[in-house]
Amino acid sequence: MSKVLVLLSGGLDSTTCAAIAVEEFGEAFVRGISFVYGQKHVKEIESAKAVAEYYNFPHEVIELPNVFEGFGSTLIDTGLSNPEVPYSELEGVSPTYVPFRNGILTSYAAAVALTRGSDLVYFGAHSEDAENFAYPDCTPEFIGSMASAIFVGTYFKVRLVTPLQWMDKKDVVQRGLYLDAPYHLTTSCYNGKELACGRCPTCRSRRAAFAHWSARDPTLYADELPNE
Repeated sequence: MSKVLVLLSGGLDSTTCAAIAVEEFGEAFVRGISFVYGQKHVKEIESAKAVAEYYNFPHEVIELPNVFEGFGSTLIDTGLSNPEVPYSELEGVSPTYVPFRNGILTSYAAAVALTRGSDLVYFGAHSEDAENFAYPDCTPEFIGSMASAIFVGTYFKVRLVTPLQWMDKKDVVQRGLYLDAPYHLTTSCYNGKELACGRCPTCRSRRAAFAHWSARDPTLYADELPNE
């Protein structure tokens, strides 16, 4: 029986990956890993811990050196604001792109998998991440190259698996709802505040995905509160 290490960001996509892994292998064969890499807020780490506790599998948080500072990513630089438009309106590289982040995180996860006895690493990239090369480290070209490098570099013992690679966000939500994924524990907003902003690209994408299925999004959005 394979053992799975799930890259948990605390968001909707990685939580769906966790739900798929638990459904396929059982919680006893799943563990999670999250990374602190200089992101502005830790709410996503708290959500990742909650998801792991929900499924009752081991979870570790690893703090990495912040090698991304100075690049100008709005997820890292406290002086920059996150965009407030749909992904479709972003041209070129997304302002939230963190340079080669997924290359670093999947590489680190592969090393952890090898030392912890896991033979699969689940990574939650989906098709919308790759559109217009907004996130080049989510594209099929990147995933295929990293999967090959990880497999060879671990003496053919660890495989990178992307269960959501060909899904868009509404497909991801559909799969998660079917598996009863704990979406009430997740956080998607780039701003990391108590209430989701509802305006950043990931909030918009999430809301549209739930709306497509006429399903209730358990996230509380600031713009849904009555005016005082």
